[in-house]
Amino acid sequence: MERAIITMEKVHKWYDKLHVLRGVDLKVAPSEVVVLIGPSGSGKSTLLRTLNGLEEIQEGRIVVNGVELQDQKSLVELRKDVGFVFQSFNLYPHMTILNNVTLAPRTIRGMAKEEAEELAMGYLKRVGIGDQALKKPGTLSGGQQQRAAIARALAMNPKIMLFDEPTSALDPEMIGEVLQVMTDLAEGGMTMLVVSHEMGFTRQVADRVIFMDGGVIVEDAPPEVIFENPKEERTRQFLRQIL
Repeated sequence: MERAIITMEKVHKWYDKLHVLRGVDLKVAPSEVVVLIGPSGSGKSTLLRTLNGLEEIQEGRIVVNGVELQDQKSLVELRKDVGFVFQSFNLYPHMTILNNVTLAPRTIRGMAKEEAEELAMGYLKRVGIGDQALKKPGTLSGGQQQRAAIARALAMNPKIMLFDEPTSALDPEMIGEVLQVMTDLAEGGMTMLVVSHEMGFTRQVADRVIFMDGGVIVEDAPPEVIFENPKEERTRQFLRQIL
């Protein structure tokens, strides 16, 4: 692997007595797309949340784009480079879509209003909702709101995008439009870590698939290995249940 853009070494995370991540080691190369799969409660979402400091770790080391996650200063630097898209869209309901997308570039990067709006419109058009820019989130469909959330994350010009089950709150007919935006990002060379239950998307887009269970990485392999010939019996059991 070329020099990793994400490195996790012996990462442990507890919630009180619940040991959620148990010595996780992970490296991700620039432009790589890694999809995390596994049963509920296996640590997938927690792993993502530790990568941008939403969850503190108790042991181990995390380095993202050359910044070691240690304190508030490193956290501010890291979040400039990492976009996060959640299950729920987390858009501000009282603001237009355009204002939602321009907020971070203006407040964090100090961008002028006109420049931020031009940038935001470019990303809104890229995700296919440029015509919705002046509407409030509540008037958009779930798929449109999630695409707005992706545009908001992209407006910070991140090096890495984290997606935590971005289609799980959507109606079935809206899932495809969000997955298409993610596929386009992957094909454009964006480094992506994705927690997903969308196995068709995973087969098509992932460079690697990581199966997690019980807070550990059970198996880490290309999608054709994971889906056609997994080495671990626990992986085979999980796939039998969902495929």
